[in-house]
Amino acid sequence: QVQLVESGGGLVQAGGSLRLSCEASGRTFSSWVMAWFRQVPGKERTFLAAVNYRGITIYSRDSEEGRFAISTGNNKRTVYLQSVSLKPEDTAVYFCAMGAQRREYITTTAHEYDYWGQGTQVTVSS
Repeated sequence: QVQLVESGGGLVQAGGSLRLSCEASGRTFSSWVMAWFRQVPGKERTFLAAVNYRGITIYSRDSEEGRFAISTGNNKRTVYLQSVSLKPEDTAVYFCAMGAQRREYITTTAHEYDYWGQGTQVTVSS
């Protein structure tokens, strides 16, 4: 089993920035992927960014605006999501996810990730 704990969410004004953290503990994978998703009430979780054990990163089309950046800590057990120029529409619960990389590419599909954190609320005020 893997436990994921997110932190760093909160209330921020539009145009501000936040850095979310996700710390993994428990089982280790040799070929892992860690990702960030977000979800607003009544909608599905949407993919933002992911990084794999080789340091390869991918981003959603929204993240490709350059406002989000994913990175890992030196111990490879912590993943960060740096967000800048936040907008009110970025308000959501942000989730960290982890799984084994089973395909040649990094998946952006939520149900293909095995483990999830509890989520951290990000609220952007206008």
